[in-house]
Amino acid sequence: MSIPPVTLRRVFWRCLFLQAAWNRRGMQNLGFAYAIDPALRRLYADPGKRNEALRRHLATFNCHPYTAAAIVGGAIHHEERVAAGEEPTGAPLAYKQVLQGPLAAVGDGFFWAGLRPFFGALAAVGTLVLGWPALVAALLVYNTLHLWLRWSLFRAGYRTGDAVVVRLAALALPAWAARLRDGGAVLCGVAAGVMALGAVGRLGIGAGALALLAATSGIVVLGLRARLLPTVYAALGLGTAAGVVAQVFRGGR
Repeated sequence: MSIPPVTLRRVFWRCLFLQAAWNRRGMQNLGFAYAIDPALRRLYADPGKRNEALRRHLATFNCHPYTAAAIVGGAIHHEERVAAGEEPTGAPLAYKQVLQGPLAAVGDGFFWAGLRPFFGALAAVGTLVLGWPALVAALLVYNTLHLWLRWSLFRAGYRTGDAVVVRLAALALPAWAARLRDGGAVLCGVAAGVMALGAVGRLGIGAGALALLAATSGIVVLGLRARLLPTVYAALGLGTAAGVVAQVFRGGR
């Protein structure tokens, strides 16, 4: 039996509240069981089998709340096979246990350490230059993007089951996370340059520019010589230089 699209949308909506009942014993287990319950009600007409299925999803579960959508979708995929007698009852739990760790790492690296900081820095620069509408725009774009990714992962998990890892590999999220971190560093540098030059504007735009350009050169040199984070330091220095140049240009107009 396949799950109707309206039920899948209900499950996905409930996925957004995965951490609402976080607890020390099962972590996200209550949120997972709450999310998948509409699908289980469609698959198991017998109350006993439905309760058994729900209980196995009360096992400890912990993953990144965004990438967990792929596991919820995949768990429904396996529950369909269990209900049809094609897999043992332990298959959905095994699927969850295998993927929750790797997907937690992927989600933390991309969303928490890449996408969200990038849009935070973008919102800061936009607000400095354009005002509060830029902040609203950045929030709208970020939420649209992450919700689309969550829905895509959920749908891929449901349709392909174990093969969802192929979909994840095709997205190359770790590589995109590295690019976003560098971009965020550049944007932070731009914000620093704009703010610092504005603060020293009383000394004269020329003096402030020279001082900040000298400091920026030091940051870039330090970044190129550093062994640990050369790209981030250099990106921060480049951004600061760009912010200084932009502010000088604006001040000279």
